[in-house]
Amino acid sequence: MRIAALDDEPSQLELIRHTMEGIGHECHGYTEGKTLLRDLRQQSFDLLILDWTLPEVSGPTIVKWIRQDLASRLPILFVTNRREEADMVEGLSAGADDFMVKPIRVGELEARVKALLRRAYPSQHEAEVLFGPYHFHLNSRTLHVNGVPIELKHREYELALFLFQNIGRLLSREHLREAVWGMGPDAPSRSLDTHMSRLRTKLDLRPSNGFLLSAVYGLGYRLEAIDVDSLNAMPASQPGSLSAVA
Repeated sequence: MRIAALDDEPSQLELIRHTMEGIGHECHGYTEGKTLLRDLRQQSFDLLILDWTLPEVSGPTIVKWIRQDLASRLPILFVTNRREEADMVEGLSAGADDFMVKPIRVGELEARVKALLRRAYPSQHEAEVLFGPYHFHLNSRTLHVNGVPIELKHREYELALFLFQNIGRLLSREHLREAVWGMGPDAPSRSLDTHMSRLRTKLDLRPSNGFLLSAVYGLGYRLEAIDVDSLNAMPASQPGSLSAVA
């Protein structure tokens, strides 16, 4: 998973990053709220770990901005020195999903993050997941479409599964590359585009099959579920009819 962490204390931020990487996640650290807010407009993350007291903006203000301006359901965990019940109520009321008090206990942080991710992304913790005619078998790492096995290379399978597990989310190019290729430099931008083009063809991702894979210029890709019945009822000449974006 791709996690963002904001804390203006470098030692605390490093502890969070080390803990998240230790349980297999990519963790991007921030010491300034304005830098995080800038990146949240351009990139996607699976979870945010957030300090409360920051030099230029408060944690609850950031949460409200994410919920209202971005209209995002990004899971958010407060990790803070605040310990009063009123603080917990304020943080959760602002839109955070969970709250833990410093000093950071590594075991507790791991447990809370795992619980949040299980609730937010339940399909990523199943042995098999089904999306319309697309049936993923996670143990054997195979995909069947309408009962027919589809031959996919390793990274094509990883990318297809990641897209379906995040239906409806705009996933930044950085997020997609990290999820499939890792943090290294072996995934140039064109490689991602090439893989997306192959998947669109191999999986026949088009509205009449219930799914649309679109490129959002300058940001990333989104896989959307399409209401086929509504699509079939739409006159062919009606403005705004859906088509795949190359």
